[in-house]
Amino acid sequence: MNAQPREILGRKVKNLRKNGLIPAVIYGGKKGPISITLNKVEFEKTYNAAGSTSLVQINTDKIKDNVLIQEPQYDPVSGGIYHVDLTRVNMEEKIKTEIPIVTEGESIAVEQEGGTLVTPRDNIEVECLPGDLVHEIKIDISILKTFNDQIKVGDITPPPGVEFITDADEVLALVEPPRSEEELAELEKPTSEEETEAVEAVAGEKEETEEGAEPTAEETPAEETTPQSENAAKEAPTAK
Repeated sequence: MNAQPREILGRKVKNLRKNGLIPAVIYGGKKGPISITLNKVEFEKTYNAAGSTSLVQINTDKIKDNVLIQEPQYDPVSGGIYHVDLTRVNMEEKIKTEIPIVTEGESIAVEQEGGTLVTPRDNIEVECLPGDLVHEIKIDISILKTFNDQIKVGDITPPPGVEFITDADEVLALVEPPRSEEELAELEKPTSEEETEAVEAVAGEKEETEEGAEPTAEETPAEETTPQSENAAKEAPTAK
């Protein structure tokens, strides 16, 4: 992938993006960071093919660096690529990374028995020299013929030069049987926590209603007789 050295920094880089360029930085190794620009179209094409696990060579007028592309930063408004970090790699030193898993083939347990394919992991952690990296690891799910079948890490043959670090007993794929109507109905029932929240909500509404209600005649206290009214009653003349 071709690149150009970049001297424009800070807020001024927005002008680069308007011209179809992506600001990027190369980090790592014994060299210092280098600011560069990448052609947007060329980068997107390369990233779609290489992802974050395939080696990419960056070429400028003065340097050639072998790098891994880190996850690009995207503009939250436009959704376009905002910035890219590239990590240098030493071709003579092994690195640890994660390679994505891709399923292929068809499972009888899914197609004929109505099961659901489950992939607990979407990657395998590996260790290898940068030159031995592969873009993805494919697993054939056609061997999942029953609901008891599983594909584990130990069932997969590593690519040449690649060592799996993920535990061999880690399950990569299996097929769950279809749920019965009783199981689906059970899933639709509210959990104990949901039931408790519902009861508390009803109780709260009842309490608010009671607090805001007008007092009844029985609840209304009789008018208090003040001392002045008592004296006035004593001094009032009686009818002759």
